[in-house]
Amino acid sequence: MLKKIAVSPVIIAVILSLMLVFWLFSGDNYSAKDEAPAEQQVPEAQLAQVETRWSEATPYQLTQIAQGQVLPWRSVSIKSQQAGTVKALLKQQGDTVQPGDKLLRLSDEGRTARLAQAQANLKLRKSELDSARALGKAQFLSATELTRLESELAQAEAELQSAALAVNQTEPAAPFAGVVDRRHIEVGDFIQAGTELMQLVQIDQLKVTAQVPQQHIAALSEGQNVTLRLLDGRELSGTLSFISYAADTATRSFYIEVTVANPQLWRIAGASATVEVQLTPVLAHLVSPALLSLDSNGNLGVSVVDEQQQVVFYPVQILTADNDGARVSGLPERSQIITQGAGFVQPGDTVRVAGAEL
Repeated sequence: MLKKIAVSPVIIAVILSLMLVFWLFSGDNYSAKDEAPAEQQVPEAQLAQVETRWSEATPYQLTQIAQGQVLPWRSVSIKSQQAGTVKALLKQQGDTVQPGDKLLRLSDEGRTARLAQAQANLKLRKSELDSARALGKAQFLSATELTRLESELAQAEAELQSAALAVNQTEPAAPFAGVVDRRHIEVGDFIQAGTELMQLVQIDQLKVTAQVPQQHIAALSEGQNVTLRLLDGRELSGTLSFISYAADTATRSFYIEVTVANPQLWRIAGASATVEVQLTPVLAHLVSPALLSLDSNGNLGVSVVDEQQQVVFYPVQILTADNDGARVSGLPERSQIITQGAGFVQPGDTVRVAGAEL
């Protein structure tokens, strides 16, 4: 008779476990033989991310500012051309004059008598020459004698002109319309030729002079509008009328003149003023000074993103800077300016734009 063999439950559990492991192992090995392994995924390179803002260029009125001096349009010191005593003052300080107005009168000192004598002498010489010419036609007078009489007539004419000029110079006249700004003599003063009598100025039109640095002179041209700002806040409008052709050798700056109308006759001649020359308007962007940076060559500029999503560095020129920001030229008319992340990218880098603020 056969005997039944008892099998422990533990042994059965171990055998089942081994069979399960064997089955799992054989299944993985089989699938590995029939299916190719999946390709390994390589992570894409991370692009730098920047934030940008669109900026539109707008026309900006450029001005060249310089410190100038206001001068009378004309200023002349009237000096005596004859010696004598001041007999009368025909114009006083502050009086307006027109060209040819008499300013004062000097003593005659015998000039009128000499003028009358010169007139009589000239009349005599003319009569002698006329008689000589009549005789010359009849061949009773030599050519030499005729020439001598013509020379004496010319001398008489010169003496008459000199005598008339001396009489005229006893009453100096205004050479142009203006104002008597100074009087240096009094009635009764004896003066010599060359003595200063009066200072005459023309102030209905003014001349403003200034010096412009050589780097800015190319932007100036005659005829440009100019604003003149006085220290007390008053303003006058003028025109750039002259630019020197050569710079001052000491300062390397160019001399300019501005013509300014002064119909109110303001007493500003000799004062200082700020000269603002209005240049041709240029397209400019208003940016924060924090967006300005230097490239490897030390050029000041702004980084922008172009249509290919690449970083481009544009050198710029600062036109003005105030509390609102800096106005710069040199950028495209419409620019996508990098506002965040510019310090982590280089020109030519392709970037991702997180947002473009309009």
